[in-house]
Amino acid sequence: MARNKDLPSKIRRGKKSKQSQSVPTWIVRKSGGRIRNSPYSRREWRNRRLKRD
Repeated sequence: MARNKDLPSKIRRGKKSKQSQSVPTWIVRKSGGRIRNSPYSRREWRNRRLKRD
């Protein structure tokens, strides 16, 4: 079943979902707009698969 995932897979997914969040507004303001997006690309969970899934 899809809900039964092994622990390493869950850890990987959790890390990638945190990386997929946008940069906080206060950081954009503090940097004067120089930092607008995360170094990691925004990932939509339905459309892009992770490696080793």
